[in-house]
Amino acid sequence: MENSSSNFIKTIIQNDLESGKHKKVVTRFPPEPNGYLHIGHAKSIVINFGLADEFGGETNLRFDDTNPLKEDQEYVDAIKKDVEWLGFEWENLRFASDYFEEMYDRAVLLIKKGKAYVDDLTADEIREYRGTLTQPGKESPYRDRSVEENLDLFDRMRKGEFENGQKVLRAKIDMSSPNINLRDPVIYRVSHATHHNTGDTWCIYPMYAFAHPIEDAIEGVTHSLCTTEFEDQRPLYNWVVEESEMESQPQQIEFGRLGLTNTVMSKRKLKQLVDEEYVDGWDDPRMPTISGLRRKGYTPESIVEFVKAVGVSKGSGAADTAMLEHFIREDLKVKAPRTMGILDPLKVVITNYPEGQVEMLDAEINPENPEMGTRQIPFSREIYIEREDFMEDPPKKYFRLFPGNEVRLKHAYFIKCEDFIKDEDGNVVELHCTYDVETKSGTGFTGRKVKGTLHWVEATQAVPAEFRLYQPLISDADMESEEDSEGKTFLDYVNKDSLIVKQGYIESNMKDAKPQDKFQFFRHGYFNVDPKHTSEDKIVFNEIVSLKSSFKL
Repeated sequence: MENSSSNFIKTIIQNDLESGKHKKVVTRFPPEPNGYLHIGHAKSIVINFGLADEFGGETNLRFDDTNPLKEDQEYVDAIKKDVEWLGFEWENLRFASDYFEEMYDRAVLLIKKGKAYVDDLTADEIREYRGTLTQPGKESPYRDRSVEENLDLFDRMRKGEFENGQKVLRAKIDMSSPNINLRDPVIYRVSHATHHNTGDTWCIYPMYAFAHPIEDAIEGVTHSLCTTEFEDQRPLYNWVVEESEMESQPQQIEFGRLGLTNTVMSKRKLKQLVDEEYVDGWDDPRMPTISGLRRKGYTPESIVEFVKAVGVSKGSGAADTAMLEHFIREDLKVKAPRTMGILDPLKVVITNYPEGQVEMLDAEINPENPEMGTRQIPFSREIYIEREDFMEDPPKKYFRLFPGNEVRLKHAYFIKCEDFIKDEDGNVVELHCTYDVETKSGTGFTGRKVKGTLHWVEATQAVPAEFRLYQPLISDADMESEEDSEGKTFLDYVNKDSLIVKQGYIESNMKDAKPQDKFQFFRHGYFNVDPKHTSEDKIVFNEIVSLKSSFKL
């Protein structure tokens, strides 16, 4: 996929190819299968696949599955689906676990070189010994074990002789390094857990910081593109590649993360929202996950174009959700059929329209795309309009229906409100109107003008539908920190009104709408047929985005 705009990563790749450093670009997209992908991952996907494709290279999809306690096949399957849905094809499908034997051998090599040792300190003691940003660490009392003893202990770790946390393998680098990542980091730990890919073959697992550079080197990755939180780990990345004597020398390059306002991006926080049932699963339309955006109605084209517009830089930050919404509007305005739906119905009886008569009216499917043609919609004596389109005692400049006022029905006639009926609680339940046969839409009538145009649905053939309207999930625009100044967590800012469900009606010609079909409902916005809750008995629409925005590129 072409990524025509220039950026610093593209410049590095160009220079590497021109200098002969590399003959072919190889990148990888390396998610850990411990959750579903979100919009931030979409940026990494577009960068890795897009740049490799632009330079005639290739990209591997590789699962960094080094932590069996948090990983699951469900996540593997979901990630593959998301990458394909976004429109990208991987050259090879790989797993970190494919390389566990070689990683073990490289760790043994480090021990033999005196570059790694088995440590008996607990996790808390290791943290204490590591020091701080201003104080150097201190060496473990087990740091000077002999090569023979370390090889024996590491072999026994593999054989399952030790409990979780009883021993770890650490790289021997520099406990006084100003970079804490180089203060003898743990590279293997004991974990008696069943792995989704290797089963019970292993009871020791490599740490990500050790495994990742080895995976890149094995696969011949030329440019290992990651987000800036890994920048401080680059010296460790290079140390592992060099000291493990890998033939390939991948280069780690960092770019800024992509965030989004009024949500959270941490997979841990997203999982918490799912587990504690704040949302309807990982694919809830309020979630920033790719599966959630897909279910809401976003198209892959809109997400890719949004990511490209955000650009590639070292800086991180939260993009305004309105910017993402801009791109789905732009994409759907020429694709989505126009139609009418009533979300909060109020019945209207047109008293002077012939009883039992139904006429078919012509309506354009999409005025932005005339090639989509026209549709026919029924009109009769009884219709539904939105409840908010009538007021008994309106304020000034209210141009919809009220006693004595006349409006245009979209694609139909002028109607005038003559009377209304209330229930015993004083609620208006039915309007009585008259229509003017000469004012039919499309006839060129110019006898008089009205200021209000209402959408409507013919009542006798109307199809019941459920409409799900969404507001931001998190009421605070930026809730990536663990706590705010008042000690509140992101859960305290979950918007209780982020989902509003309405029961209404749609045009009869939409009765066969299928999951993931997208429409623009006149005056409401763009909607998607929900793939999770739509059935033969009920059509459910998810609001994708409203019609208008103040956002400007």
